[in-house]
Amino acid sequence: MIHSMTGFTEKIFHSKTLSVKISIRSLNHRFFDWNFRGSQSKELENTFRKISQDRISRGRIEVRVELDFLDSTKLDLIINEDILEKILLSFENVSSRALKNVSLNIENLFNLPHVVQMRRKKFLKEDIVFLEGCFSKTLDELIKGRKREGRLLKKEIVGHLKSLQRALSQVEVLVKKQPNQIQKKLRERLRELGHETQLSEEKMTSEVAYYAQRYDLSEEVARLNCHIDHFNELLSSEKQDAVGKNMDFLAQELFREANTINSKAQDIRIVKYVLVIKGEVESIRQQVQNIE
Repeated sequence: MIHSMTGFTEKIFHSKTLSVKISIRSLNHRFFDWNFRGSQSKELENTFRKISQDRISRGRIEVRVELDFLDSTKLDLIINEDILEKILLSFENVSSRALKNVSLNIENLFNLPHVVQMRRKKFLKEDIVFLEGCFSKTLDELIKGRKREGRLLKKEIVGHLKSLQRALSQVEVLVKKQPNQIQKKLRERLRELGHETQLSEEKMTSEVAYYAQRYDLSEEVARLNCHIDHFNELLSSEKQDAVGKNMDFLAQELFREANTINSKAQDIRIVKYVLVIKGEVESIRQQVQNIE
């Protein structure tokens, strides 16, 4: 089954004690690449990473988690009394010298670095279960989106493969005529040089056979057909395996065989059809870059 590597989902969940906003963005990448931002918890991040890797083989996964604690008992208020005492003493000194009362309100107090910190307590088991469920549901939505885009990519690639196959069918017809084309060109060349009468029919047949073998395109055509069949097998597979890398490799092989045909072709009509094939392969290569 074809999955795109790109997608984005954002969802908000609430429990009695927690409110969580989870956003997941997936981008193209050769391997599985993980990026986690937001509420820091190594235990939480490792859990989310494992859930993602179990379901996604390839792509850059960017996760952002924003947590709000609805229950104040989940938080600890920590005041650095030593620093606060020094700050208050400094304020008293400034007030004394300025003969003016300099005060410090609660809002200013919370904005002072290293003075007041709100730290969450350890997650309870039910909190972990809730957050895992939230992340899995968000990931479900992302994967559904990747499947939808994958179906569109498949449709486009199938269209390019059909155009490629039509052009290749024309090449196959012309390839069968290439020995006659070689013989015709050879006779014309000999006539231009004035050597045609000096070459026996047996020798002519031998020369045509030599050049026909040298410029034979049947193997390249057969390999192209084989690669196209393999491509269609990957497109129609219902397995959950990541196939993007295999498709990328096949696209490179298709392009290589097309180049070989182009260099060996003795008929300008074959060259024209090969240009069509190369154009379709290039379009396919661009599409498979987005497939998991």
